Amino acid sequence: MSDQIWFWQRIVSPHMASLAAALARRGHEVIYVAEQEMTPQRAAQGWSPTSLGGASLRLVPAASSVQELVSHAPSDSIHICQGLRGNGLVSVAQKVLAKRGLRQWVIMETVDDSGWRGLLKRLEYARLLRLWRQKVEGALAIGSVTSQWLVERGMPYDRVFPFAYFLPPSRVQVRSSTGSNSSFRFLFVGRLIELKRVDLLLSAISRLHGFHFEFIIVGSGPLERELRAQADKDLPGRVTFLGQRGIGEISSIMAGADCLVLPSRYDGWGAVVSEALMVGTPAICSDACGSSVVVRASGHGGVFPSGDSTALAELLKDVLEKGRLMPDQRFRLAKWSERLGADAGAHYLEAILTHVRSPHFVASPAAPWTIGNLA
Repeated sequence: MSDQIWFWQRIVSPHMASLAAALARRGHEVIYVAEQEMTPQRAAQGWSPTSLGGASLRLVPAASSVQELVSHAPSDSIHICQGLRGNGLVSVAQKVLAKRGLRQWVIMETVDDSGWRGLLKRLEYARLLRLWRQKVEGALAIGSVTSQWLVERGMPYDRVFPFAYFLPPSRVQVRSSTGSNSSFRFLFVGRLIELKRVDLLLSAISRLHGFHFEFIIVGSGPLERELRAQADKDLPGRVTFLGQRGIGEISSIMAGADCLVLPSRYDGWGAVVSEALMVGTPAICSDACGSSVVVRASGHGGVFPSGDSTALAELLKDVLEKGRLMPDQRFRLAKWSERLGADAGAHYLEAILTHVRSPHFVASPAAPWTIGNLA
């Protein structure tokens, strides 16, 4: 199979660009369409321009540009579109693609449907899926509960496939020594905003008595001053704020940690979890993170109920009591996590597209992280 595959996104996301590049390496003609390469906010967070490898980039600043591109797309091309709601010019593409009758897919993260706004979101997505389920070939559902959520809103079960943000392979070597004389190192990487719940993590860590550990925080944001004050009060001398670091540095920092923690109130996926696992570092995250599905599958770290400081503290204690992974365990974890890489994602997407063409002859493919184990 050597289809022309189009990605329709608002920006050139490193979480999708690597998948596009991997598909191009496998012989597909890949077109990546975006409104802009990067937002100013992402640039301020330390993101750098993302390589698309052999995929071609098309920037579309206006609806007329979208219509022009779609008009020249081959009749057998496949189009993977970002979301169904609040997706800018991607929504223009979806309408024009439907009018032409071209094959299109939707790729969606976990939807935060908490509170009264969540009820409105559920109603709105039920309406959107009634409108679109006959116009899209299938859905790539990113996150631990997204597949079931889409089915409950009306998307046919056999057209929903669990998916992930598949990342490029890490260029950082797995740590080969345990550093047995050093303190156990917890790590958080992300923006210091309410959504990430670093305050909850500090509170949970402060309950750990009688253990030797340190806590490294990478990132910046509006809550930094408040979080520094909390750390100084509850964990004096044990918390280090490294500030904002470039994407190229983060893998090395992760490789030097013993456990990454992502305590978010909500995260559509949480790519830092995948990045940590891919360098052999276990992860802990809340059950409101889409990547909780791969944390559970990894067999290390763990998942706690979002917002539950006591449960998080117990999980942190459990990880400390088990101790840091030995070098061979870290190597096995990193090897297992290759299934979260772009090449594995490209192979999986090909299998999905082959299956939907011949559902009675080709078995529905299993998500890579569900195949095999660390043994």
